[in-house]
Amino acid sequence: RDWVIKSLNADKPFDQFTIEQLAGDLLPNPTRENYIATAFHRNTMNNDEGGTDDEEFRVASLIDRVNTTFQVWQSTTIGCVQCHSHPYDPFRHEDYYKIMAFFNNTRDEDIEGDYPKFREYPEADQKKAEEIIRWCKAQNPATEKDVRLFLNTLEPKLHPHRCDEYINGSLMSNIWIGIRNGGSCRVPDIDLSEKNYLMFNYWANQEGGRFEITLDRRDGPVLVKGVLPKTNGHQVVYFPLNKSLLAEVAGTRNLYWKFYNPGISADQPVCGVEWFVFQDGQPLKNPEVAGSYMALLNSAPLTTPVMVENNDEYHRKTFVFERGNRLVQGAEVTPGVPAALNGIPAGAPANRLGFARWLVAKENPLTARTIVNRLWEQLFGQGIVRTIEDFGTQGEAPSHPELLDYLAVRFSKDYQWSMKKILRELVMSETYRRDSKIMNDQDPSNKWLSRGPRIRLTAEQLRDQALTVSGLLSHKMYGPSVMPYQPDRVWQSVYSSERWETSSGEDKNRRAVYTFMKRTSPYPSAVMFDASSREVCVVQRVRTNTPLQALVTLNDPVFVEAAGALSAKSENESSTVKQIAGMYKRAMFRDISPEKLEALVNLYGKAYQTYQSDPEAAQKISGCQSADPRRAAKNVVALAILNLDEFLMKE
Repeated sequence: RDWVIKSLNADKPFDQFTIEQLAGDLLPNPTRENYIATAFHRNTMNNDEGGTDDEEFRVASLIDRVNTTFQVWQSTTIGCVQCHSHPYDPFRHEDYYKIMAFFNNTRDEDIEGDYPKFREYPEADQKKAEEIIRWCKAQNPATEKDVRLFLNTLEPKLHPHRCDEYINGSLMSNIWIGIRNGGSCRVPDIDLSEKNYLMFNYWANQEGGRFEITLDRRDGPVLVKGVLPKTNGHQVVYFPLNKSLLAEVAGTRNLYWKFYNPGISADQPVCGVEWFVFQDGQPLKNPEVAGSYMALLNSAPLTTPVMVENNDEYHRKTFVFERGNRLVQGAEVTPGVPAALNGIPAGAPANRLGFARWLVAKENPLTARTIVNRLWEQLFGQGIVRTIEDFGTQGEAPSHPELLDYLAVRFSKDYQWSMKKILRELVMSETYRRDSKIMNDQDPSNKWLSRGPRIRLTAEQLRDQALTVSGLLSHKMYGPSVMPYQPDRVWQSVYSSERWETSSGEDKNRRAVYTFMKRTSPYPSAVMFDASSREVCVVQRVRTNTPLQALVTLNDPVFVEAAGALSAKSENESSTVKQIAGMYKRAMFRDISPEKLEALVNLYGKAYQTYQSDPEAAQKISGCQSADPRRAAKNVVALAILNLDEFLMKE
């Protein structure tokens, strides 16, 4: 979120914004920001429920990424092609899987740890990490990239679902290797070329544990063995491989991992292993450097799920799914784009970086058209192409095709993908600044732009606007999510101790973009105004109009408190009438008409009479210990102002 906000505020060119989001990790010498940008495609859901198939849900994430990318950047319903060739647009069944091949080679595997994650070390630890990297580079320049990647992301590594042939053990809770005394599991197809160390993350509740890994069979020669002390939580450890045995073996082999601890009960696992890796281990070759290296790996810095590409050793093949069924695989495919569209730019790599560059290449005008159409929709309420998610033959034709092309060229060529410049041109246009009143019924839906836009504000805009005019909105930027007011007992998750704890101070009044989101229990008032629950990406929200929305803006604590603050701002005015007129002007940025002023003054009078005889109700709506009927009545008027159609609508 912070990366997106900073990028938009800095007016980062949209082509660069795109490349970093889709493939920042593949840029030369990627920075922290480049990695963080790729968190966009890590917003896919994972499923950690016991008994689920990790590969099934990894593929579900891939499908989500393919569909989202083509809807966001190409306004194309490529999702239809997952199961069959598109019935209306020129996309073949195999095209879908060629696109999937661009995304299929990332390290994420639908695991409980949500790896890979970018590790943001504190300043002192970051300096230690850089010292380790410099030392490794001096010893062997070829190891610098791998050491930096592992320190930053703990990648590449292997996870327990890679193992099979469990004897007296199992994959515990779908997360850990759990082998009982004398048991074993197989680790198939491990390339031992240029490998010197085994490293793994484990936990053990009892002393006396040990392990060994044998080559090719359970009673084969021992490749590595060691002691497994009791741990306090998870711990990363390493062990050198048998050098004499390594000299005799090469290539890909099957390994057998055996665990022992005769002092534990028969049904208890020796330990739990979360991940493991066989690596060259350049930092481990010097005891002093190894100590610093392991201390960093065992630290717990802030982390963000990011994209990391597989190397050649971990490379995945991609196959066509017959009728969209991942269990019925057809021909193998390589990364590519639909033949109906322009090809990948010359010299671009056949990975996500090449794909991202293709999306914003000048030979691919669909991206610029898609984005300016979406910006138009945000400002005018409907796109030049109304079906902003579908530019295909089943979508609506553009109402003003020449205008769409003109804006696309202005955006990508004249303005060099500057979003601020193209937005400025739109809002400064005569079309946007027209009066929004309906003068006749010849263009009821404003398809032909006969008037200015008139649409209801989004859920986030409604909340932020109420806080702004009341003076409560916090201008604090960046940082973790906050928990504003929310009704009690909305969060009632099974097997979860999570609780919604309302933030204190200005945090509860931060902009809506900072509100904590939980997919299984979205923020209620936002959902009421058509915000998505975020299971999947949506490029357009459907605007509804229901009585429940009025109940939110009349009763939600955010709006009630905002009304009280707006009312308080008018207290210096000399009369009730002036106070009401002042509240209206602060909310609407224009003077109130005599008719509206009369209506609000009458509302004040009726509310005042009611609260004179009901101090308890007056105290409740005043939000303080005072039961002053005047203050309560003014709060009612302020709340009415915040519920006026002209306040809730953009016009």
